[in-house]
Amino acid sequence: MSIKKVMVIGAGQMGAGIAQVFAQSEFEVKLNDISEESLQKGLATIEKFLSKSVEKERMTEDDKTATLNRIETTTTLRDAHDCDLVIEAVVENMDVKTKVFQQLDQITPKHAILATNTSSLPITDIAAVTDRPDQVIGMHFMNPVPIMKLVEVIRAIQTSDETYQTIEEAAKALNKSPVEVNDYPGFVSNRVLMPMINEAIYTVFEGVAEPDAIDDVMKMGMNHPMGPLQLADFIGLDTCLYIMEVLHEGFGDSKYRPCPLLRKYVSAGWLGKKSGRGFYVYE
Repeated sequence: MSIKKVMVIGAGQMGAGIAQVFAQSEFEVKLNDISEESLQKGLATIEKFLSKSVEKERMTEDDKTATLNRIETTTTLRDAHDCDLVIEAVVENMDVKTKVFQQLDQITPKHAILATNTSSLPITDIAAVTDRPDQVIGMHFMNPVPIMKLVEVIRAIQTSDETYQTIEEAAKALNKSPVEVNDYPGFVSNRVLMPMINEAIYTVFEGVAEPDAIDDVMKMGMNHPMGPLQLADFIGLDTCLYIMEVLHEGFGDSKYRPCPLLRKYVSAGWLGKKSGRGFYVYE
């Protein structure tokens, strides 16, 4: 199947980034959000990123204009009626996501593939609420989307080979590197990353070292570009907690138990960079 028209649902940081990379690769894109304000903010984020690319001579002003012209905004899911692919990038909540997929199942053409950008929730469960489970798949982009090359392509147990191959080709058309992953809690990226972050938080909790010392050890000793606590602040501590809870519930293994200090920071509203304070203080 050939994909020409794509809808991205959710105009936040991830959704805007996904819309941008599709538009840059000459797909027709509909960026959807329930809030007009969020749509305008998403477009502003895209334009800012493209402007920086023009300044750095990575693209021309004409390329920037053409990319923006390929993005149409909408506040109604009904506009997915003519899309070949829909990628959901809304809040990490199973009830919200399943409701979106049930609606899309009724609105989109029968050939359309329905994808989710979830970072941890089971694709199999999402697929099961539709009448086209073989055409449901995970496309887990990394943040920031325009820069990071990886796309985890997660197969639900129902996902067909044809659906997988179509999405693999689409990811390559975005100049991304798709990696096939099966549907288990946290997939590969977060199943490996989040326990490391959680353990780093335990070392703070237990007084082993201060956050900057822990991050320095991992950056200078393990050649990580960013320390785990700085990365946690960048991701959002609420997101880290949520993913650890998914892992803990999904596997029933105490090694995935979220650190009490992580829970305390989230309860205090210390969510990281987006709130101005996490393991570090931000302007």
